[in-house]
Amino acid sequence: MSFMDIFMISSSPALSAVFWFVLLTIVLYIARVHAHRAILSLSRVLHNAMRLTAYSVMTAEQKIRQRNTEVLLAQGREAAERIIEREFERVDNTVKRDLAEYPALHRHLSEQITRIDEDYQQSIEVPPTPPGWVKAVEAVAKIPAAKGDPMVGNVLEDIHQSLVKTSNKATDEYRRASHKRHQLLNRMMPQWRRLQQLLGQVDKNINSLLKRSKVIDRHMGEYEGIIQQTDTAVRMLSSSAMTQFFIASLVLAIAIGGAIINFHLIARPLSEMVGGTSQIMGFKINNIAAMVIILVELAMGLFLMEALRITRLFPVIGALSDKMRVRMAWVFFGILLFLASIEAGLAFMREILMEEDAATRAMLRGDGSSVEMVQSSYLWITTAAQMGMGFVLPFALMFVAIPLETFVHSSRTVLGMIAEALLQILAWSLRLLGNLFNYLGIALVNIYDLLIFAPLSVERLIKARQREPVADEEPPKALESSEVIL
Repeated sequence: MSFMDIFMISSSPALSAVFWFVLLTIVLYIARVHAHRAILSLSRVLHNAMRLTAYSVMTAEQKIRQRNTEVLLAQGREAAERIIEREFERVDNTVKRDLAEYPALHRHLSEQITRIDEDYQQSIEVPPTPPGWVKAVEAVAKIPAAKGDPMVGNVLEDIHQSLVKTSNKATDEYRRASHKRHQLLNRMMPQWRRLQQLLGQVDKNINSLLKRSKVIDRHMGEYEGIIQQTDTAVRMLSSSAMTQFFIASLVLAIAIGGAIINFHLIARPLSEMVGGTSQIMGFKINNIAAMVIILVELAMGLFLMEALRITRLFPVIGALSDKMRVRMAWVFFGILLFLASIEAGLAFMREILMEEDAATRAMLRGDGSSVEMVQSSYLWITTAAQMGMGFVLPFALMFVAIPLETFVHSSRTVLGMIAEALLQILAWSLRLLGNLFNYLGIALVNIYDLLIFAPLSVERLIKARQREPVADEEPPKALESSEVIL
């Protein structure tokens, strides 16, 4: 007996289907109230569950946002303090280098001004003193003399000659005095230039300090905004963190490319030293050795940057005394120099191995020209280039510590912002899903009533008949009910 035969109550399938449809409709109609309550209750439960979950997610998102803001402000405050500290150090160095010489400069300026004043006083043109014979000439001119008196003529002739000589002598003295004044004025020119240079240097130093003070004022304004936790400061720090994150990521990608080149540069010759066929966990041991050397170089470069206080990833190194830090810096530099020298030797060995391989292939082919090409004197260029790359790349990778620090500090903020966005999307999705469950319950209730529309229609007709008043009975109440309906 098949499954369909169980539900067959007659030989006619249509009659059986009608019977079961009518029976199912009656059962659904009887259970209509309880079914509605169950559907609506389930939809409300799901709706409230989604809303409570969304509220919890939003609470977590607010906590993460608050924590991200605290971390962002702390990092911004630390960076601003470092910048302000550096600016004050520059101002201090400027004051010690330039303004510390101001007493000597002031004394030199005073001496220059005194010399200029003395030369100026000496170069003043003093009018010559009128000679004493002028009054004598006036007195002689007033004496009434006879015409044609030879004595008077001789006296006047002597006076005229004396006047000419005295006039020439006064002119020569005036010219000599003017020449001397011109020499004094000419001697004042270098002193004026020197004074102008000193004043220009003073003006330059003062302007430099004024520019530094403006920069410090700007940084102090940003620092005050960070301390007060303003929205502008938070937005500025967030934008700066995003920019630093992408820039640091780009620089790290470039550094990874350099590390890959360095890896291929030393992996081949290491196979001759540690064995190229040996493997550890499926990896060739020469590749592992090359990777270890590069990682040790990166570690030494990172520690060297920490010892020089260029980066601050390890507070333990930064907290050491200056003497100990200098010693550690020299140790790290020595290890890095030793590893760079080893890489230069491995690069030289790699070039030799490549020449030997090329010579072997040429001999197997019997091509003598290829052997001559391998033995060409121009191969020292590639050898020197590979050795230079092997020696320089470790020191270049040392500076990866700077973008690495920026990447670590900015990634915390960027990941926090991504977490905030994901939690907001999740909360919105949960709220949307809760509303969908709510309206889905209403839709299921309507669909349920659609399945039993026949008995519901009969029920509505019966209720409508029961509400219709009889025309002969109680017409006032019917009128009142119609008025209420209107």
